Amino acid sequence: MSEANRRTFLRTAGLATLGVFGQPAQGSEPIVSDRTNDDAIGCLIDTTLCIGCRKCEQACNRANALPKPAVPFDHQSVFRGQRRPSADSFTVVNQADGPPSPDQPHREHTYAKIQCMHCLEPACVSACIVAALERQPNGAVTYDADKCIGCRYCMVACPFQIPAYEYHHSIGPRVRKCTYCFEQHTSRGEPPACAAVCPTDAIVFGKRSELLKVARERIRRRPDRYVDRVYGEHEVGGTTWLYLAGRDFKELGLLDLPDRPIPQLTESIQHATFNHFIPPVLLYGLLAGAAWMVRRREQRGVQDKDVPPERGKHQEDLHK
Repeated sequence: MSEANRRTFLRTAGLATLGVFGQPAQGSEPIVSDRTNDDAIGCLIDTTLCIGCRKCEQACNRANALPKPAVPFDHQSVFRGQRRPSADSFTVVNQADGPPSPDQPHREHTYAKIQCMHCLEPACVSACIVAALERQPNGAVTYDADKCIGCRYCMVACPFQIPAYEYHHSIGPRVRKCTYCFEQHTSRGEPPACAAVCPTDAIVFGKRSELLKVARERIRRRPDRYVDRVYGEHEVGGTTWLYLAGRDFKELGLLDLPDRPIPQLTESIQHATFNHFIPPVLLYGLLAGAAWMVRRREQRGVQDKDVPPERGKHQEDLHK
């Protein structure tokens, strides 16, 4: 291949690559935020009302047919350390030393329930290359094990470190997390199992827009009890699980995160690159072709150096 032809090929390959990546991949659609959707469901957790009974853990375990825990739900020994949701436990309640609010000095501990936050613009959904994770119209982020390929990109993407993997399952391991009891309850407008069982109404289920009004009204009425902030209102673009607290949220295990939705940065690149696996194949093919031509040219250069000048001239005369 001549130098001119080689340059033509590389220029064409470059234009083809730009054509693939310079436009949105067919079929890929950006996540539509429900921050202005009044029908998005939500749960408001008032940590000043939580008593650490773990009834929510038990209800979640039953609703999702999860394995029986090593420590019974009525045991308080689990509060000796901080826990995170796992493949066998979609929600956990953690304990922090000290009263839950300044107006409750008689209480020794504060409790906070942790689970999937069901973001308005979920990074896990954006990261999933096979659409195994999906945000439902009501706001629940659900999971389809039949689509999952086990790449675990969702685990890396989640800012709340929630999705867990069934590493102990050698056959068909799944990504596991709270799905808002979508199949069992919330798809029918019913509260998730954890909210329905709470004995102190520390968990309130409803429309997210209404829950934000409730939260702000509680703060307005009781400034001596609450921190003037609703956790989840703005974090990573907003979440459908919201929190009220009478002390620093970080002390309760809630991460300090920016307001910007993570998918805004990664989604266009992700979808353009992985949609149907076609762009990667094209790109790798083009790069392989370019590498082959460069390697062939180098090999021919080596061969030309090994040919004596007289012989090389004689061969040129034969080709004339």
